[in-house]
Amino acid sequence: MLKPAGISFRSIVDKAAVYLPQIPKPKKKLTLTQKFVWSGLALLVYLVMGQIPLYGAPTSPFDPFAAFRVIFASQQGTLIELGIGPIVTAGLLMQLLKGAEIFKLDFKNPEDRALFTSATKLVTIIVIIVEGAIYGSMVYKMPQDVTMIIIGQLIGASLIVMFLDEMVQKGWGLGSGISLFIMAGVAQSVLWHMFSPVTAQDGLPFGVFPMLIQMASSGNFDIMHALFRFGQLPNIIGLVVTIAIIALLLFTQGMKIEIPIVSSRFRGFTASYPIKFMYVSNVPVILASALIANLVFMAQLFWANYNPLNSREEFNWIAMFDPNNPTTPIGGIVKFLIPTRGIETAMSEPLHAIAYVLILTGIVVLFGRLWIELGGLSPKAAASSLIDADVQVPGFRRVESSIEMLLKRYIPSVTLMSSLFLGFLAGGSDVLGAFGTGTGLLLMVDILINYYNLLLREQIDVYMPRLSALLGRK
Repeated sequence: MLKPAGISFRSIVDKAAVYLPQIPKPKKKLTLTQKFVWSGLALLVYLVMGQIPLYGAPTSPFDPFAAFRVIFASQQGTLIELGIGPIVTAGLLMQLLKGAEIFKLDFKNPEDRALFTSATKLVTIIVIIVEGAIYGSMVYKMPQDVTMIIIGQLIGASLIVMFLDEMVQKGWGLGSGISLFIMAGVAQSVLWHMFSPVTAQDGLPFGVFPMLIQMASSGNFDIMHALFRFGQLPNIIGLVVTIAIIALLLFTQGMKIEIPIVSSRFRGFTASYPIKFMYVSNVPVILASALIANLVFMAQLFWANYNPLNSREEFNWIAMFDPNNPTTPIGGIVKFLIPTRGIETAMSEPLHAIAYVLILTGIVVLFGRLWIELGGLSPKAAASSLIDADVQVPGFRRVESSIEMLLKRYIPSVTLMSSLFLGFLAGGSDVLGAFGTGTGLLLMVDILINYYNLLLREQIDVYMPRLSALLGRK
């Protein structure tokens, strides 16, 4: 039964791949400066799209992605209304399909890797079309001709975002477009919360630093108002939490277990195989955010169409929203999928705050466990990589099973601990009102560290090409 399914899957993707538009790889290796320019161009296009309003779309209080805008680098009512959401959702679907072994691929085989890449792009395009059609028709309820124009803009803009990401990943830029857009979105939100001079509901500047300066200069410094501020506005506690989270993330990046290894090819070569505390990186958090965002999106659509006045008891256990502010859940399961914001709100709704943190942490742990299998980070995959790199662990036989047993002592435990840490940190930061959201800060710091390491490798490649070639063979 599996074989025909595999043949069918391969044949469908192979036929479709012929018609999929592709961004070509650079014909020659680009310099670091050129990659910076292309990355900056991709980011500039994305930011400009975030300032162009959707033609024909009215201002709507109904925002299914309100709690996830920062993470998905999206702007309501603009061309990047959907942000990177469809791309992340498609990646989530492909990873789940691979994890369920709906199709079996050998990622050591270049043809299978290319097949998976083509399949991912195909699924991404399908998700973009479906999500754009559903979002445009359900959120912006306009006459049919206007709705079709809005849907066309959502789909077209999301395809452009997909190609921008592909362009960066194909070697024209640095890292990935998704990481670049997330980092820019979170950094923009953090800076806005810190330095915005726009007047807020309390008559003071929105940004915490202009607020403190105005309070100090007016001679009316209210410490309690500066600490808490009503309406979930930026305050001193949020600033302290933001700084503490960034410092904690930077500190934990250096925590790792080092397993000594020696080369079986080059006598005298010794090194270490690091198992970082942040072993699962930020991928489980992105996947968890994508899952929660899609669940909230479906719940809001369900509520808007079947229970807009919260009058049907049989549906109230699923979702209840404030009819005057449809982005605010007031009951049902979906309420616990959206965090409370600010310590004052958390203290008034402790059950909601605790439930959100536990739910998010549970999903992150689940995806963390899944990701080490799908991302080639399992003990078996790591042992195979060490064998393929012609290295061995002193005191252990140079066979995959022996090294795998050693790695099983550490990798599952580190995966669980890091997933729990990331889940509690992201959820707790959201609840305490961290600027840019806790999940956003976690992603931003991890992306910045990855870019720092990437720049180091690029510098090594430029100034020490022989060392870079040796590291590449490893």
